[in-house]
Amino acid sequence: MMKNFSITKNKVIFLLLPALIILAGIVMYAIHGFNYDTEFVGGIRMQLNIGSQFDNQEVADLVVKAAGEVAAPVVQKIGNGTQATIKMSELDDATKTKLTDAIKEKYGDDAVMSMNSASASFGAQIQRKAFIFTLIAILCILAYIAVRFEVKSAVMAVVALAINVLVMMAVYAMTYYPLNTTFIAAMLTVVGYSINNTIVVFDRIRENMRGFNAKKGGVVDEVVDRSIMESMGRTLNTTITTLITIVLLYFMGVNSIKQFAFPLIIGVLAGAYTSIFIASPLWSAWKTSEIEAKKKVK
Repeated sequence: MMKNFSITKNKVIFLLLPALIILAGIVMYAIHGFNYDTEFVGGIRMQLNIGSQFDNQEVADLVVKAAGEVAAPVVQKIGNGTQATIKMSELDDATKTKLTDAIKEKYGDDAVMSMNSASASFGAQIQRKAFIFTLIAILCILAYIAVRFEVKSAVMAVVALAINVLVMMAVYAMTYYPLNTTFIAAMLTVVGYSINNTIVVFDRIRENMRGFNAKKGGVVDEVVDRSIMESMGRTLNTTITTLITIVLLYFMGVNSIKQFAFPLIIGVLAGAYTSIFIASPLWSAWKTSEIEAKKKVK
């Protein structure tokens, strides 16, 4: 059955899944935006060890009582549910001390695990650098694939990467997961990982296209379908092996590891999907239209 199934001819169907995820992300972004961490918007980030199960509102009320309404705290449970992360607006030193004393009085002297501050200007600088580094990475990928393969392959590889990044951001909007510098690191990691899978498929297409002659009945879609099937086993095996490690890290790691593993899981899955079902079928459509255009000119 798989031999008769054409991935290239069903490319529109395969585009629907990421399109729906991205659309859902846009809707959720319009409703509540991203959950930017203090690294991006500025403010204070505290980690507390409550020592037992707790109510988020109870902790938020404690912060407001000690630091005032201006703190605008956002409390999230982490770890096994006995630890908390609190994000709030910037406070002066006296208010910070008052807040720390109030937390220690209620939850114990060891309750405050960490307290970090970041300015809004620093967050804007991080976002700007992240955009520049991502753009540089994409341009380097474009140049490399254009030289090794052709411009069409480079463009479709970048389209697939763009879809990966948009899916990752859409999931963050839907889950309201904290968006911070860890996401940037994971995104750049996924860009490198995903392009490797795409190159493997394109390399197989290049091999199978040798001797291709449309005048003798050669069909681009058939060549691309065969190339995808021949390289699919490798792509799936590497993806599954990688996912096993990342998923274990997510469930067994500390909060900082989980924040890195979460976007990696999304990105690796999206990367494998776009490498198989998006990049190559779109390349096939472009190549076919190019051949048809040449026929009409002649």
